Amino acid sequence: QVQLVESGGGLVQAGNSLRLSCAVSGRTFSSYHMGWFRQPPGKEREFVAVISWDGGRTYYADSVKGRFTVSRDNAKNTVYLQMNSLKPEDTAVYYCAARLRIYSGVSYYTHDYAYWGQGTQVTVSS
Repeated sequence: QVQLVESGGGLVQAGNSLRLSCAVSGRTFSSYHMGWFRQPPGKEREFVAVISWDGGRTYYADSVKGRFTVSRDNAKNTVYLQMNSLKPEDTAVYYCAARLRIYSGVSYYTHDYAYWGQGTQVTVSS
């Protein structure tokens, strides 16, 4: 069974930074493309960023492009989301998710990811 555990969330002021981590266990980490999603209060879960299994490809939602950076360390079985210039509208529960690369490429869609973490709360105050 694959397990994903996010950490690094918290309360920050607008303009500041946070780095989220997602530790993966239970199977070879490099078998997975890794996505970050978020769910703002009262809204549906939405795509934030994705990184391919080897780190060679990254894609971002327009709302975070230029401010967030996704990266991974396959030796540490961990994916990161560096969030800079945070805005109040970034407030959400952030989730990491894993998609087996044998199923093809990276994806922006929640239904393409079989494994999810429990989420970590990020709150940005104005």
